[in-house]
Amino acid sequence: MQISWILKPYNELTLDELYALLRLRSEVFVVEQDCPFLDMDGKDDKCYHVMGLADTQPSLVAYTRIVPPGVAYPFASIGRVVTAPHARGYGAGRQLMQRSIDAVISLYGKVPIQIGAQLYLKKFYESFGFVQIGEMYLEDGIEHIEMVKREY
Repeated sequence: MQISWILKPYNELTLDELYALLRLRSEVFVVEQDCPFLDMDGKDDKCYHVMGLADTQPSLVAYTRIVPPGVAYPFASIGRVVTAPHARGYGAGRQLMQRSIDAVISLYGKVPIQIGAQLYLKKFYESFGFVQIGEMYLEDGIEHIEMVKREY
């Protein structure tokens, strides 16, 4: 699967792009993970948005938001990491994380990146240089850990 990547600040998103990213987040985080929570947390307008579009069809298959330092954590952050169910198993998640790390570097330099990761994805994030800080905690009924990437 070939993926085209777009990085945009919130105020440059089209209505269709905004709808697609909110729909994908809802499809996975609310419906698939059976986790009713308020996804629209007041941070999207402060963020840059990384969107992966499948070349075979004009659909959003991967997404993250790049959160500036001081908004969610003292450090820059990569959040709302999501891959469409039909796009899994093709390396889209790995491409998405690398594109997101590259976006942080492009926007803020080689600064520390902090994430709140679902515990089952710990090894995935470790493969990008993230290390666990602190203990496991429950967020919306799902086990999470804080992780930081300090080295490049």
